[in-house]
Amino acid sequence: MAGGFAVDQSALKRAHLYEYKITGYFVFACIIAALGGSLFGYDLGVSGGVTSMDDFLKDFFPSIYRRKQKHLNETDYCKYDNQILTLFTSSLYFAGLVSTFAASYVTRTWGRRGSILVGATSFFLGAVVNAASVNVAMLIIGRILLGVGIGFGNQAVPLYLSEMAPAKVRGAVNQLFQLTTCLGILIANLINYGTEKIHPWGWRLSLGLATVPATLMFIGGIFLPETPNSLVEQGRLEEARIVLEKVRGTNKVDAEFADLIDASNAARAVKNPFRNLLARRNRPQLVIGALGIPAFQQLTGMNSILFYAPVIFQSLGFGSGASLYSSIFTSGALVVGALISMALVDKFGRRAFFLEAGCEMMICLVCVSVTLALKFGTGEALPKGIGIFLVIVICVFVLGYGRSWGPLGWLVPSELFPLETRSAGQSVVVCVNLFFTALIAQCFLAALCHLQYGIFLLFTGLILIMSSFIYFLLPETKQVPIEEIYLLWKTHWFWKNIVNEGEEATDLNGKSGGQV
Repeated sequence: MAGGFAVDQSALKRAHLYEYKITGYFVFACIIAALGGSLFGYDLGVSGGVTSMDDFLKDFFPSIYRRKQKHLNETDYCKYDNQILTLFTSSLYFAGLVSTFAASYVTRTWGRRGSILVGATSFFLGAVVNAASVNVAMLIIGRILLGVGIGFGNQAVPLYLSEMAPAKVRGAVNQLFQLTTCLGILIANLINYGTEKIHPWGWRLSLGLATVPATLMFIGGIFLPETPNSLVEQGRLEEARIVLEKVRGTNKVDAEFADLIDASNAARAVKNPFRNLLARRNRPQLVIGALGIPAFQQLTGMNSILFYAPVIFQSLGFGSGASLYSSIFTSGALVVGALISMALVDKFGRRAFFLEAGCEMMICLVCVSVTLALKFGTGEALPKGIGIFLVIVICVFVLGYGRSWGPLGWLVPSELFPLETRSAGQSVVVCVNLFFTALIAQCFLAALCHLQYGIFLLFTGLILIMSSFIYFLLPETKQVPIEEIYLLWKTHWFWKNIVNEGEEATDLNGKSGGQV
């Protein structure tokens, strides 16, 4: 729960004294908080399906509708190449990018629960505006409100889950966020499959049903307890002790509570947590947790497939209904991958999942690109057997992502930051993640149009780079208490020289370990 270089090392090595039981109170809190992932997931699933629906295109993008009808059963990489259409998708992520900095202040000042409630409210309003849209401007405004909701939710929920969870099950608990994200994607695709048959307002129903997870998250959030970490950070020590005892199922929490107080004292010494992120001793967390992993998570190409799975399959020659049906298979594979990761990540570790799945994903992308290069040119019909092969290969790719970069892209950064920079660090994580999400959303269809099958080879090369990044720079964090994560950097072959020099410089300047 706690963490930071300003805390005495001998005091922090008392994690073996922690006691806990899995209580109903703990399970309730984590499930309600994890609903934040369903907001993100529902939008990921629903937006691509809606942008492939004829009624939606006729109302807002008639030129794309006419182009689509002209090449209905043929491959045409450029069917959906329209920057306004992609702005419909990416505007949400640009809004989330900006709002996450406000979310950092709310999360640190009023707690993780406060950000969760704000996120649910904004997402609800965005869904209502989108469902009632009569022009592109209303669509964009609705997407911006949805983006603010996702910015707040993605900032607070991974922190909430990591802080509530005991170290030995932290990986599985944190991945509830990814599981609900995947379930949101699956449910959105199932809804799109049904609403696509409802003319002419089925797309409104798809967008409007986003109010359901937002409502559940808000109502549940009212009864949600604040994390002990956040309560200690706010100076509410007695309340923090009561919550800690309830979530651990025991009153023997002296060692863990002492670590929380020590870490909170270090956090209070930090006047500017964002500036503190730049300190040399925090360089591993900045490079790996705040910048590298959230950027690489999007550069796998996975979210491109999630955004535009129906569009991709239509561009490859599937009919409208068939493409949505194929998307259900891919989102189902994502759910299975998340369940596999939840069950095994605390046993086999984070690095193993990153590296093994990276190899699998590269092989799948090479298969897709080679198949497209050999079999298709603009205007060719898609053979049924090749189409089935592509769906299978994409499902295997999704399965690999679903147990590695998908869940671990949120889990690992939430583990790395000490308490004094945790809220600020998570804001940077969400900001970088949403920036690259928006960038990919805005550029993918244009890149597909111009690079054609080469886009998948580009993602293959990026996965090779990010797998090397993990292999050389990320130490294993499984079952290591959050308050002792920083000790890993002191023994890592690369980072030990950087963080040790940073601490020596701090000592020479007569500053405390929690300051820059």
